[in-house]
Amino acid sequence: MKKIGMLTSGGDCQALNATMRGVAKGLENLFGIGEVEIYGFKDGYKGLIYGNYQKMKPMDFTGLLNKGGTILGTSRMPFKMMDVPTDDGVEKVPAMIKTYKKLDLDCLVVLGGNGSQKTAHLLSQNGLNVVGLPKTIDNDIWGTDVTFGFQNAVDVATHAIDCIYTTAESHSRVFVVEIMGHKVGWITLYAGIAGGADVILLPEVPYDMKKVYKAIEKRTKQGKRFTIICVAEGAIPKEVAKLPKKERKEAIAALQHPSIGYEIADQIRAKFSADVRVAIPGHTQRGGSPDAYDRFISSRFGAKAAELIRDRDFGKLVVMLNGQVTAIPLEETAGKLKYVDVDNQAIQEAKTLGICFGD
Repeated sequence: MKKIGMLTSGGDCQALNATMRGVAKGLENLFGIGEVEIYGFKDGYKGLIYGNYQKMKPMDFTGLLNKGGTILGTSRMPFKMMDVPTDDGVEKVPAMIKTYKKLDLDCLVVLGGNGSQKTAHLLSQNGLNVVGLPKTIDNDIWGTDVTFGFQNAVDVATHAIDCIYTTAESHSRVFVVEIMGHKVGWITLYAGIAGGADVILLPEVPYDMKKVYKAIEKRTKQGKRFTIICVAEGAIPKEVAKLPKKERKEAIAALQHPSIGYEIADQIRAKFSADVRVAIPGHTQRGGSPDAYDRFISSRFGAKAAELIRDRDFGKLVVMLNGQVTAIPLEETAGKLKYVDVDNQAIQEAKTLGICFGD
């Protein structure tokens, strides 16, 4: 009898359930019905720390392919806090190891983003058999071309821009649409191009507001009634980007606005007499049912995780490279972010289309 632990950690996304289903179905078919026990830990690593789990039945994974969210629940457990005891004094890593050994698990499957996979690597270094699955809407996990959750976030953000487009045109407004993505600009780049944005501002390309003003003025001279600016939540101006790391963090924290989108909107209002509005799709980018593409890759990722478990090939992260699902060592990806390359072909092509990146 194989005993497999499973948890979903960090921010939620639409295809977590679909990926768990892929793992469960793969294990059932590779080992046989009744030959695998799956223990689902509640609310991410918290469940592993406190031994809060449920023994999953095959029926628990039925109907999950198009169900958003996560049936196990999730929580954020920052990696930098792993060596800090919980509020009630529990040592986190030793507690997780204890739960793993108490259940006599053969493997722990971790569905999560960068921080979650860093912790997965830490557990692997402590002797646990671990397989990681790349979850994040941000698409910023190093070593994989795509993460599950990303395409859905792009779809939602693009739909938001589509909806903004008609009201912006009707009222002759400048709209600043702030898109999620943490420290990287993948969602903003894809959704901005797909939604027909006039300006796209990414964390990887520090912007100059003078260039943004110029783009707005150009559209006005062309008789265009509106401008749509897509800005990543982590976007920063050139003058801030030039500061040393500590001072840069202080400058960002000192912003008088709730987010960068409002900061940019206020600057545009001060420059022009235009009616400027801010739209933030926010957590809608994480919600709802997974689209066809995320269901497709989640099923493939889950199947690959099951194969790794069968082959006892642990300490790996399932990834997609050039359309092929494979796996890389957790140590290769842990702690690394996949940023948008400033020489990315899509950026160059977008510039050819006349989209301004503020640089």
